[in-house]
This record gives sequence, structure tokens and C-alpha cells, in this order.
Amino acid sequence: MQERIILRQNSKGAFVMKQLKKLVIAGALGVLTLALAGCGGGDKKAENAKPDTSKPVIVGVNPGPHAIIMENVKKIAEKKGLKIEIKEFSDFVTPNAALAAGEIWANSYQHEPFLKATMKKEPKFKLAKAFNTALFPINIYSKKLKPGDKIPDGAKIGIPNDPTNGGRSLLLLAANNLIKVKNPKDITTTVQDITDNPHKFQIVELEAAAIPRSLDDLTCAAINTTYALNAGLNPAKDPIVKETADSLYVNIVAVQEKDLKDPRLKVFQEAYQSKENGDFIKTKFPGSVYLGWKE
Repeated sequence: MQERIILRQNSKGAFVMKQLKKLVIAGALGVLTLALAGCGGGDKKAENAKPDTSKPVIVGVNPGPHAIIMENVKKIAEKKGLKIEIKEFSDFVTPNAALAAGEIWANSYQHEPFLKATMKKEPKFKLAKAFNTALFPINIYSKKLKPGDKIPDGAKIGIPNDPTNGGRSLLLLAANNLIKVKNPKDITTTVQDITDNPHKFQIVELEAAAIPRSLDDLTCAAINTTYALNAGLNPAKDPIVKETADSLYVNIVAVQEKDLKDPRLKVFQEAYQSKENGDFIKTKFPGSVYLGWKE
């Protein structure tokens, strides 16, 4: 009898253990299912995440057309719930340094070749192109010559002393058969790359911002749209040599690499590349500034 009782107890214990084992497995599967469901929901939430618009984003620009356009973008973005604070910089160097330091969220003043040249010079800057904005042509202006006049032999021609805009100016001269360079498509072209200078031009390299003030001492000079407009020049009527709208130097918005997936960036791009802003640019700067995106 005692043995039978023990056997019954053992059989009952085995049954209980089996039931407990089933419960543990079922519980584990339930937890795993919930975890997987949670992960899937997280992905969907991340994809549909709404941008945090509680604080304004700071965007760096140069004075002139960049600032004027950004004021309009600011109004459009605000309708979409994004607040923009505009900070102006008077030079080409500081805006990228400020962006790299996190002092601003984005900047809008430069073309991609300039950004790449900056990154090469400052490899610690983790910056990236976000989207295209507009083309601000670099043209040849003069106080001594009128549109349609030929640039005389021996002329003193001023160009920006920064590598990208200096190269851009030389390529513009080459495209108009005024000089010849090693590679007419090389944006890193320098004065040393001039292979033929039949008109004996004197190429004078100057700080870009100072060129408009130096026009009295030069026959002519390459000046970008921002500085031209600030100096009272009309990019649509005054140039003696014009850069065409199919130029490679379309301007961009730059951000830190880590912010490329920031949901606010999509709102910012939609505001900048909106029809409303495109119409504003074409009306405000007819023949002077071209849209950098397809409408």
C-alpha cells in the first residue's frame, strides 16, 4: 500500500510538472509576441514621428538675397508648424564653423563644391547637403565697360580668392573663350591651370566681399549675386559676361550629418521648395536668381 501511494504521488507530481512546463512555455511565447509587436509598433511610430516644433530652429544665411528669401521661407514654414530663427553671417567661412559647432541647426548660403572644399580643409566638420535651394550666378561686372563691350587686352580682372569661387570665375572666362584652362570642367581650377591667356589679362585674386569696392581699380571682376545685389548691381542687366542657368553651382542647405533624418528637415525643404517660395524668388529677383529644384 505504501508503495502504491508513493507511485500515485509521483504520477501526480509528474502531471503537475508537465502542466507547469506548458504554462512557462506559453508565458514565454506570449512575452515574445508582445515584444515583437512592440518592436513593430516602434518602427511605425518612428516612421510617422511628428517633428518637434516646440523650439525654433536656427538657420544661418548671408545678408542680401539669402536672408530675404529665408524670411519668406520662415513665413511659409510657420504655417506648417515649424518656427525658424534667422542668423546672418557676413562672410563665407563662419557659417560652416557655426554649424559644425552646433550654434545653428542649418545654413543656406553656399553651393556644394564650396561645402566639399570646406570639408576637405576641415575634416572634423561632419556636415552634409540636405537639399538644393537656388542658383545665384557669378557674373563679370565693370564700371568701365558696358554690356556688349569686349574686355580689352591687358585688362585687370578681379576674381574671388577662395578656391571654389575663384575656380568658378576662371571657368566662366574659359567658357566665353577669354582664356583656356587645363580642364574646363574642373571646379578646382586655379590661376596656375591657365594654359593660354591670349589677351594678356592680369588676374587679381581678392576677398570676395571686397571685390565690389575694388571695381574702380579693376577693368572688371567676377562677383557673385549676393555681393552684387548688396553693392547695388543688377545681375539681370549689368553683367558684361553672364553665367548660365545650367551652372553646377546650385546653392544648398547644409546640416550636420546626424540631422539628415530630422523630421523637421522635411518640413523645412517643403517650405523652401514650395510653389509659393518659388514664385516669390522669381518675382523678387527676376533674371538674377534661378530656382535650384524642379517645379
